[in-house]
Amino acid sequence: MKARAVSKAETILSARGIVNRFGKQLVHDKIDLDIVQGEILGIAGGSGSGKSVLLKTLVGLHQPNAGKVLINGKAVRSLGAAQKAALIGVLFQQGALFSSLTVAQNIMLPMREHTALAAEDQEQIAAMKLALAGLPADSGIKFPSALSGGMVKRAALARALALDPKVLFLDEPTSNLDPIAASGIDSLIRQLNGSLGITVVIVTHDLTTLFTVCGRIAVLVDKNITVGTADQLLSSDHPWIHEFFHGPRAEGAMKARVSNHGN
Repeated sequence: MKARAVSKAETILSARGIVNRFGKQLVHDKIDLDIVQGEILGIAGGSGSGKSVLLKTLVGLHQPNAGKVLINGKAVRSLGAAQKAALIGVLFQQGALFSSLTVAQNIMLPMREHTALAAEDQEQIAAMKLALAGLPADSGIKFPSALSGGMVKRAALARALALDPKVLFLDEPTSNLDPIAASGIDSLIRQLNGSLGITVVIVTHDLTTLFTVCGRIAVLVDKNITVGTADQLLSSDHPWIHEFFHGPRAEGAMKARVSNHGN
């Protein structure tokens, strides 16, 4: 797969000069990143590289020490809650569903907070998002505790899609899932991207996801970022990147990638 040329016309989110520091620890040192409209971008890196911190910075939940993030040409930090919710959907690690609410109520929560939609309309939209996430209709009346791990991820994804965001951020969407459930989530991400044209940013250490789902991969290493396709990163001579993409765990992911490209 050849790298897509990133042009200003295509860029939906742009980060420039991002510095994140916690006390004396410098995590990100002047990071630049462009996210192209309609792409699936993976963010990878070792422990302590700040993957989740970068995600929170991109969605405006964390204020960097320096730098700026623009979405649709507007500073993320300047957006109101409703504006941000209409542009950005987030699936947090472990789903982060409210245990006291049913699945349908979890999905309707962003609508109640940021729209004036009637209750009946909210219920219809919640049902549509459930179906979009590949969940049966009767899962809407269940509480999160009654769901499997894979179903929790799908329910959280349905909530993230509630307001039809332009960019969907997924934080470790396949973590703690068995291989079949993880494969189902990967397939769902590709399907949503293909059918809706939604831009997807995935923070993950799952090599299968990186190889089979992501068009480009941004690797956090040495407090900075290296972006390329899987093929480009496989050819990298950087020690950590080379080890990550050529280690024992990468072999199975490579086989899945070949199989996926052959289908």
